[in-house]
Amino acid sequence: MKSIAIDGPAGAGKSTIARKVAEKLSFIYVDTGAMYRSMALYFLRNGISSEEEEKIAAACPDIDVSISYQNGEQQVILNGENVNGLIRTEEVSMMTSNTSKYPVVREKLLSLQRGLAEKENVIMDGRDIGTCVLPGADVKIYLTASAQERARRRYKEQTERGLICDMKEIERDIIARDEQDMNREVAPLRQAEDAVLVDSSDMNIDQVVDEIIRIYQEKTK
Repeated sequence: MKSIAIDGPAGAGKSTIARKVAEKLSFIYVDTGAMYRSMALYFLRNGISSEEEEKIAAACPDIDVSISYQNGEQQVILNGENVNGLIRTEEVSMMTSNTSKYPVVREKLLSLQRGLAEKENVIMDGRDIGTCVLPGADVKIYLTASAQERARRRYKEQTERGLICDMKEIERDIIARDEQDMNREVAPLRQAEDAVLVDSSDMNIDQVVDEIIRIYQEKTK
């Protein structure tokens, strides 16, 4: 089985790019971030704060996160409920960053993610795919963009959904999340030694997709 790992900071476009690359290469796309977001949504719904590590650990056995595909689109299922439309808010984003640092949360999802990679050609995106989840991936990409550009993209995405938001606030949140993700004790965000850096600040989606496919084809010749 072949595997591609895409890591990078919040708002770099990892999910969009990974989904398109998967489609072109006929790989299975595994949005690990969506899985973490689903757990964060569960904690929020149950009134558990991100500081309450013991309550988070106690809640983990009650959470079931699975992936299904409908018409080629990934659906994230939280305890039997499709939560695709509920996990992309800023509140869930911050809760995800605040709770994904806990080992119990990461262990909950790690075996599922690795199990998928053993059975299918996969492309996964997240914060620690190349360093922790799939350290043996055939190709590793570190996808990034400037904080300003990432905020602009997130603002556009949110307003297109009809949400009212402030771009400066989004940029502040992104910078804060970068700091937190890069400095957490467990599986911090960093570029794997053998990952190829792709800075998409001045690239459109199709250009990034083509570049990653070129890197994949070159490395797997």
